[in-house]
Amino acid sequence: MSALDDAQLALVGLGRALRAESYRFVTPTPRTHALVNARPENLEARSLRDIFGWSRPFAPTLLPEALRRLGQAAKVLEPAGDGRWRSSVRFSTLPSFAGDGDLLFVHSAFPTDAHDSVFFGPDSYRFAAFLGRAIWKAERLVDVGCGSGVGGIVLAPRARRVVLGDVNPRALAFAQVNRALAGLEPTAVEIQVSDVLANIDGPVDTVISNPPYLSDAEGRLYRDGGGALGLELSQRILVEAFERLSPGGVLGLYTGSPVVDGRNAIEDWAGPLLRERARTWIWEELDPDVFGEELAGNAYRRAERIAVTALVAEKA
Repeated sequence: MSALDDAQLALVGLGRALRAESYRFVTPTPRTHALVNARPENLEARSLRDIFGWSRPFAPTLLPEALRRLGQAAKVLEPAGDGRWRSSVRFSTLPSFAGDGDLLFVHSAFPTDAHDSVFFGPDSYRFAAFLGRAIWKAERLVDVGCGSGVGGIVLAPRARRVVLGDVNPRALAFAQVNRALAGLEPTAVEIQVSDVLANIDGPVDTVISNPPYLSDAEGRLYRDGGGALGLELSQRILVEAFERLSPGGVLGLYTGSPVVDGRNAIEDWAGPLLRERARTWIWEELDPDVFGEELAGNAYRRAERIAVTALVAEKA
């Protein structure tokens, strides 16, 4: 992708200014976020964490002048009524694998209702922790459906080259900013518009992905995995990864799957493919029960739970 534009450069500056203020924010689930923000004492921001983490409206005088100018230049400050403002982005922190403090990621503000919202939350932390155990070295690593860039950016110290790929232009714009906030060069971490691996040229020895995995009636890009159970994108990634990986290459897939009658749907579907094309593989259930509220919908009427499932597979 092209160089950072003026608004993105200002957003990088805003992130660096927040870091200089010792800003830190761990993003919770949307349900927790809504419950905490609904408390009477939390209806208006009182700190930088309230503005850029909790997405609360704020009085203009709360934001220091330097940060206000950066926010306006980045085009992320918008009216919220009654003379108050609101940030259209959040900044979240995540530990660096390099052991040099937290990484800072910018992503969409709460609530993430827009079709092209870029989500960061508990799945991001679990995904990063999974990658820390699963992927130790890579020559050319592709993060499929990168979103804000979490997977490829945290693994950059362990890879010679990284490609962050996504179909969502807003996600790629945020990924560019997050690459800069992590101090990574474009020559080491490339950003590419790509539907799975369609636009990724050249050899690939490692594919990682935390794709959308729910059946979302609104079709939001960060949530809807496609198909009746939200598994279609995860299935595509499995197939295309084994088509493109070099022999001995590794796939690290973090996804969610409905469990029906005690059987994990994605594991059952992938079994024949793995037996045919993988040398070794291991499944891990990272969380047995997420998004339980989805079970009330028609798509999951036969599911007993939705589990977060991770696969590490080596191509034969």
